[in-house]
Amino acid sequence: MNSLPLFFRIRDRKVVVLGEGEAAEAKRRLVIRAGGECVGEPEAHHAALGFVAMEDEKQAEAAAIRLRCKGLLVNVTDRPALCDFTVPSIVDRDPVLIAVGTGGASAGLAKVLRLRIERILPQRLGALARALGTARAAMKARWASPAQRRRVLDVALDAGGALDVLAEHDDDAVGRWLATDDAETASGTHRIDLRSHDPEDLTLRDARLLGSADVVAHDPQVPEAILVRARADAIRCGIGEEPDEGLVVVIHAAP
Repeated sequence: MNSLPLFFRIRDRKVVVLGEGEAAEAKRRLVIRAGGECVGEPEAHHAALGFVAMEDEKQAEAAAIRLRCKGLLVNVTDRPALCDFTVPSIVDRDPVLIAVGTGGASAGLAKVLRLRIERILPQRLGALARALGTARAAMKARWASPAQRRRVLDVALDAGGALDVLAEHDDDAVGRWLATDDAETASGTHRIDLRSHDPEDLTLRDARLLGSADVVAHDPQVPEAILVRARADAIRCGIGEEPDEGLVVVIHAAP
């Protein structure tokens, strides 16, 4: 991974956009859509981000250097080598945002991936996210432990769950789920026997278990490329050292 994916809040903040033509206008529309204020170079000292969309490479590079010297992070259209950050292709189900980036390698690939994802995600996914946000206090009251809340949500939001993220839900779905007495939690110990050290050889079941695990116990030979498929905050340990806590996944290295 060569870039750190972040969501940068720019609402009511100034963002420098330099250049003319459709590329520059596209950046201005993006900034306005995110609630930012487009300004020119004279106001760069009030901004944190800058976009440069100029056809002339020398002019674009000079503008990027000037903005960077004023402390801004800079994106230069179609010139990834000059960029401090790149702009992903965006799936917008506000407040759910999915960003697809290729590090500037291929905007076309990012666009096609975005369109494929657009076809899968329900239009009301944002409404589900807002309902869960509104219900946060009620969830804390029912499940005091953050780990328990996460495990209950994992089951509810998974395929076939009460709040399956790929299904359409009405406005009362979260309320009905909270009112049930039998909300399930993901728990138990599951074993994964690797076929190889290539993460592409993980089965769908393996990938889902890794993505949900609270604890990942593994042989020393299991490569990092496999382990990074687990949650960043999952406990890692050797086999036989795993605590009995939530969903435990035990990974045995390939022979």
